Amino acid sequence: MQPPPTYVLIPGAASDSWYWHLVVPALRERGGDVVAVDLPCEDDSAGLAEYAAAVVEAIGERRNLVLVAHSFGGFTAPLVCERMPVDMVVLVAGMIPAPGEPPGEWWTNNGYEDEVGADVSGFDTFFNDVAPDLTAEARRRELGQSGTPMAAPWPLDGWPDVPTRFLLCSEDRFFPAPFMRRVVRERLGIEPDEIATGHLPMLARPEELAARLAGYAVSGS
Repeated sequence: MQPPPTYVLIPGAASDSWYWHLVVPALRERGGDVVAVDLPCEDDSAGLAEYAAAVVEAIGERRNLVLVAHSFGGFTAPLVCERMPVDMVVLVAGMIPAPGEPPGEWWTNNGYEDEVGADVSGFDTFFNDVAPDLTAEARRRELGQSGTPMAAPWPLDGWPDVPTRFLLCSEDRFFPAPFMRRVVRERLGIEPDEIATGHLPMLARPEELAARLAGYAVSGS
């Protein structure tokens, strides 16, 4: 009998484990263990290596790992795969790095400004389908994001040899669907799955997101 998975939930930039607080119980109800990670996003001494170390420390001795990386967390999850055995990576609206690419250059290298535009910031971009009370709480908890991890080249020679799924958010205003479909195909060589929500499905569609993640874990590929 296959042991239950451990879902390791990695937040995006300027985010913390609170963003996953609705998904955690939904995954546990489906029989999995869950680790929601806090990264040192406001620490100017911390780069991607320190982000990966924080994930590894949070995992501890747990195994049967499904790494779930949101947005900027896509730069961290593969580094964890180099440090410990991982059964699957699931990118949720995730940034997909290229070898030697500093995260700060990801936008230019993928043609983001030409295809999407430069002015896509603000809470309306990220929280367009999130309930007002959750949006207000996120504003209250707002974190900063250090530029340190944006500057150094991504250190791997390629994407790790780990089964990978990509969950694209079809109503995402930050990473619009046409843009991300192209990036996923070019950088991972796979077709993304899609969920009808904005950039933050863990807040807008937590039950549906949990069901998708549990389905991936059961399929094993």
